[in-house]
Amino acid sequence: MTTGYTNGNHQHLDANMNHDEALKRIQTAGSISISPELFEKIYLSPQNQVKGELRKTFANPTPIAMLGFLLSLTPLSMELMNWRGTGGAGVGSAGIGNYYFFGGMLMIFGSIGEWIVGNTFPFVVFGSFGAFWLGFAATLQPFYSAYGNYAPSGQPAAAGLATSEFLNSFAFFQIAMAMLDLIYMILALRTNVVFVGIFATLTAAFSCLAASYMYAAKGNTGAAYNCQIAGGALTFTTTMLGWYLFFVIMLAALDFPFQLPVGDLSRMIKGASERNKEKEHEV
Repeated sequence: MTTGYTNGNHQHLDANMNHDEALKRIQTAGSISISPELFEKIYLSPQNQVKGELRKTFANPTPIAMLGFLLSLTPLSMELMNWRGTGGAGVGSAGIGNYYFFGGMLMIFGSIGEWIVGNTFPFVVFGSFGAFWLGFAATLQPFYSAYGNYAPSGQPAAAGLATSEFLNSFAFFQIAMAMLDLIYMILALRTNVVFVGIFATLTAAFSCLAASYMYAAKGNTGAAYNCQIAGGALTFTTTMLGWYLFFVIMLAALDFPFQLPVGDLSRMIKGASERNKEKEHEV
């Protein structure tokens, strides 16, 4: 018994096939296509056509990049919510090593892997967030004097963290990340509901964090604290969605007898190439 259907010598795989079975069929069949739903489940990207057989040769790079993201953001979100008395002016400083070696390194590795197999969207997403974590870690490192340059004359470098110049400048970075995530959220409408939720919560979270820094720059500590808590709650929601997606991918990779839904959207918005093909058939 086979999964999918055949059309002459051409075989088509459907979305109900598990990850390993699909890859085995890809490796052994001479002529084969994958449904958009199955492709999106495996690669978290709209189906695209690339030359070569690298997707059959290398492992899926998506989980390792997601792991780096989650192991960095999960504890940071807890600090932002001030759990167990964490937080303060140097919020996130305890995780500098995590940001370098999990958030930065693993996401950059994952981005390179996505580039190798030809998945443009996750390549750009993982690469940009890998750079974000590296930049965030560098900002917190005294060696780079990111905040030390703002410290008043005669005061320690840490005093720069509380200056309005530094706080407003760092808020602009949060605004830029919110804009980027808004773009990603729109693009994710061609992937799945979980991805859309991740970028939606990140867009709101970065907006809240930008507001927190700007309120702190004005000396409004109460509003700054509330915005920080809100940002932490939103990023925590992001991580819960991310952990779910990571679990879904690993279930498929290990060929578990059950699969969890991600809310496939690959057919909700048809791609330009698919629309053109339909027009050609109509003609």
